[in-house]
Amino acid sequence: MPRELTQNRIQKIWISSKDDKPAVPRRCGGLHLANPPTVIVMVGLPARGKTYISKKLTRYLNWTGLPTKVFNVGEYRREAVKNYSSYDFFSSDNENAVKIRQECALAALRDVKSYLTEEGGQVAVFDATNTTRDRRDMILQFGRENSFKIFFIESVCDDPNVIATNIMEVKVSCPDYQDCNKTDAMLDFQKRIECYRVSYEPLDPDQYDRDLSFIKVIDVGRRFLVNRIQDHIQSKIVYYLMNIHVQPREIYLCRHGESTHNQQGLLGGDPGLSPHGKKFAGALARFVEEQNRKDLKVWTSQMCRSIQTAEGLGVPYEQWKVLNEIDAGVCEEMTYDEVKEKYPEEFALRDQDKYYYRYPAGESYQDLVMRVEPVIMELERQENVLVICHQAIMRCLLAYFLDKSADEMPYLKCPLHTVLKLTPMAYGCKVESICLNVEAVNTHRDRPEEVKKGPGTMIRRNSVTPLTSPEANIKKPRIDDLDEAPIQGLPPSPLAFCSSAHLPLSLSGQNLKRGATDNQEVLQLCL
Repeated sequence: MPRELTQNRIQKIWISSKDDKPAVPRRCGGLHLANPPTVIVMVGLPARGKTYISKKLTRYLNWTGLPTKVFNVGEYRREAVKNYSSYDFFSSDNENAVKIRQECALAALRDVKSYLTEEGGQVAVFDATNTTRDRRDMILQFGRENSFKIFFIESVCDDPNVIATNIMEVKVSCPDYQDCNKTDAMLDFQKRIECYRVSYEPLDPDQYDRDLSFIKVIDVGRRFLVNRIQDHIQSKIVYYLMNIHVQPREIYLCRHGESTHNQQGLLGGDPGLSPHGKKFAGALARFVEEQNRKDLKVWTSQMCRSIQTAEGLGVPYEQWKVLNEIDAGVCEEMTYDEVKEKYPEEFALRDQDKYYYRYPAGESYQDLVMRVEPVIMELERQENVLVICHQAIMRCLLAYFLDKSADEMPYLKCPLHTVLKLTPMAYGCKVESICLNVEAVNTHRDRPEEVKKGPGTMIRRNSVTPLTSPEANIKKPRIDDLDEAPIQGLPPSPLAFCSSAHLPLSLSGQNLKRGATDNQEVLQLCL
């Protein structure tokens, strides 16, 4: 007998009921998937961009509503081995070190299992070299035992310039070399790569690995080899990886000029620009000219106020319907006070959960994320782009680039007559906020105080550490049950001077203290 259905008041979707009580939708993600969880396994020599792909892909999947987390085995190794000595630690002849690295991989896999089975995760990214068939076979067995789908991403690159650039920009500044000069760190890391190359067994699409699901990313996206894609998530991953690039670029985000509806505090509608808005269009044209970006592309929505703003630039532009402002449904062209008076319950529900709340006959922020996903894909494909859009749309785009959670997204500040200049970096995005000194009303509405006092979302995104207790003094052990005593007698290293203290190499059960960072820099500029 089919169960009774009840319409969820916030999302306006039908859900099954038990004992006349509506079921509670999952809080941690927007998608309800019947597929088993997926483990993405990185493969490749060091300095091939595996961690870059891991973090970028995790940011994208989280943004789309798939709870995803990176498990970087290098972080587990740094917790186990407090004092990095030299490249010899990665030699296949160093039996003690081999055992430590294997135990660190197992510890990471235990946390992967916990995240996917107990903590609401849907996708885990196992970020390590995984260069041997033995290691990959172990991971495949782990997947079979836990009913996880396994998808491999192998990054292959033999361009010496790309490899050297990656080492200099990322690797020499990692914790292993924090007190070393760049030349010594560079030499040591190159020898580390050679240690892995000796035993490297690439994925074989013709024989040994022909039945596995994987993608090979060759020479930073110049070519791809895709093998046996099994489901929607894997297809989504492949499509995303085939659209990203690492060329230097800048993305400019701004809202349309102030509209007549903005002046009156009205939601939505399709009004034209106010006198201040027209002044901003002129200021934006001068700003774009000063930036002097070659082949700058300009995108707008199909709404009057954004098109009028773009017209002031005097350059070709492209209109995107998907960039139109959020549809407020029955609340269109009303003030917040009018909504509160006419639809008090809806007003309260939106404050309760602004990301998932859907206006009656309208949209939610969750809907917007799905709507603007093609824009994100095209932004990843392009180089310099200026996007002239709307407040809710700009929040969605900004949340993707700055790795903001669904809870934070609807409250990001995107003021009128201000340009946000985004410069993608290795593991994040640099942001400059540039106000063009044209007067405008403030359309930002802060999170209500009563909502601020409620329980916060405890999901940490893009962190190498799985979800932890909200209590600061309670930490989940990172590496436990390792019986190995402190390792002595590793050969002397030319990098011995790199550490201020020569601590014994030990296997610790303490929590990783090195938290994930967003690598974001916000600069406030006024012109």
